[in-house]
Formats: sequence, structure tokens, C-alpha cells
Amino acid sequence: MSVNKLALIRYRTIDECLKNRFRKWTLEDIIERVAHMLYEYEGITSGVSKRTIQADIQLMRSDKLGYNAPIVVSDRKFYAYSDSSYSITKVPINAADVNKMKEIVGILKQFNGFNYFDEMSDMITKLENNLYKSTHPNENYIQFEGNKQLRGLKHINPLYQAILQKKALLIEYQSFKAKAPIRNVYYPYLLKEYRNRWFLIVKARDGKALITMALDRIVDFQTLTEETYRAYKGVDFDRYFEDLLGVTKSEKDRAQKVVLKVNKLNAPYVLTKPIHHSQQLLAEDAEGTTIRIDVVLNFELEREILGFGECMKVLSPRNLASRINKRLTQAARQYETDDAIPKFTTNR
Repeated sequence: MSVNKLALIRYRTIDECLKNRFRKWTLEDIIERVAHMLYEYEGITSGVSKRTIQADIQLMRSDKLGYNAPIVVSDRKFYAYSDSSYSITKVPINAADVNKMKEIVGILKQFNGFNYFDEMSDMITKLENNLYKSTHPNENYIQFEGNKQLRGLKHINPLYQAILQKKALLIEYQSFKAKAPIRNVYYPYLLKEYRNRWFLIVKARDGKALITMALDRIVDFQTLTEETYRAYKGVDFDRYFEDLLGVTKSEKDRAQKVVLKVNKLNAPYVLTKPIHHSQQLLAEDAEGTTIRIDVVLNFELEREILGFGECMKVLSPRNLASRINKRLTQAARQYETDDAIPKFTTNR
């Protein structure tokens, strides 16, 4: 059984409600939420009937769509999933929907080569490959970089919708340094990817500075329909991040001239795949190549430089060179004693 557009919006909205553990959901609450989303997505002002939502819930519980959703009712009025980790988005799509998606991919492929579709080329290929693997599970002819263990990817679409609709969020977030998660109200402005990891750029309700949140550190969140959204009024984000490698930056940070010497063996890699779009070639000699990039000094820049190890040297600025020298020295000290390399024995 294929699913039409409006029904899919209803199922996804019901699913989002039942996954949300921040509040208890009555049938009336769900109806109100579905009606709101139908208006947001399709401009439908007539709402949705109680009978329709009841039928949707019964269908989601059944095997007709393959959901078998574990929907339970407590105290005769509150709806929830008995399994807190369940979501209909984790259920494999059926054959009819696969065929529909193949048709869509076929249409998208016709636009490959047009300038405004250049950045979508790899996405279309990914879609086509995933659909092919759904019917040919033992065959794969292209591999994309990815981390299947990375958390937080499920948050991308609902966070994107919150940004589009200018909705405030109550986010429960636990940084790597925090012992416990913290809840606060935030205004979301941008989703940004860096090396297959996703980040959300926000401002806290009680703060003034931009904050970068890793999606894999977001424990949970919910949209606040009654909270007034505060729009971002700073520099547009294309300009804000143009002098940056990675995502770590404060609004006061400014780019600095970074000069790097790359040895002769690794110079071709840096020249054919620039470290940053500002990269300039300054000099070439028998020992290697000297380049310049204009970027903010941050953790991601240091990690990029350290990744080249002995093949790259920072010539300026002096404080960055000192920092890299210190970190490489500390790394080398870990290998100076015999205890640094553990001795393993095998039983025979």
C-alpha cells in the first residue's frame, strides 16, 4: 500500500508526537498538532477530523504499512510508544514506495548537468544506489563516506523544519565535558555539516552569542509553539563561515594569515585538494611548497595541520606554530619509553 502526501504528513506528525517524551499527548493534542502541520506544509485550514486521526493510529498499529507501531494508551487518554526507541522512520519502506522513489530519482537524473543541480549530483547518486541496494542487497558498486554509528542524524529533518518555520526549541543537550544533560530554550538558525558530522547553530533565550551544538550530543528536543522566535540579525552565514575551517568560531574571531610549508612528497595533495578556498601558492623549491590560507585559528585547523604530521610546518603566525610544536612534542613523548608500547603475549 503506497501512502499519499497528506497521509504521510499525518503519520510523520503523529510519530513525532509519540516520540516526544517531554509531554503527554491526548488525542485532542495530536489532532491539534496534525492540523497545525497540515497548515504549515500544505496551507490546509480546515483542520483534520477526530475519526481520521483515530483511523491513522489504528493503521500505524497494523501491518498494512509495515509499521506495527507499539502505540499504547495510559490513563485512558495519553498516547505514547511503549518502546521509547521506536519510530516509523526506522521501518523499511515497501515495494510500492520504492518504485515511486525510483520514478522520482529518474526525474532528478534528467536535471544532472544543469548548473543549479551541480551540488545535488552526489545526492542523486546516493539515492539511486540506496534504492538499488534495497532490491539487490548483495550488490554494491559505489561506496560513500559515512559513519553508521553516528548519533543525531534523525534530528536533521525536524531541526531543518524548525529553522524554516522559525520555531523556538526546548533542547536537552549534553556536551562531552558535562556530567549531565542541560535543558534550555534556543532559537535555531543553521544546520552545518563538517566531515560527516552535523551541527546546529543557535542562540540561547538568555544569551547573546551564537552557540554551536553537535547533533550527536542532542539528547532530545521539542518545538515550542507558544515561544516567540527571535530572528538572527548578524552577518549572513555564508560570509560568517567563509574564513573558517570547521565550525568552531565566535562572532569576534577574525581570519589570520596562516603560512604553511608542505614537503615535496605531499605538496601535490595540498595543491589538488586545497585546505581552504582562500589557499594561495607562495613559493616552490626543492624542499617543498609554501602556501597561505586566511582562516580563523581554531581546533579544526590545528587538527588538519596535525594530520600531516612531519610533512607540514607552520611558518606563521608564531602563536599557532608554537601551539603545534607543543602538541607534537607531547605526542612524541608518549613513545619515548618502553612502557608506551604495550607488550602482548599469546597463549599456545
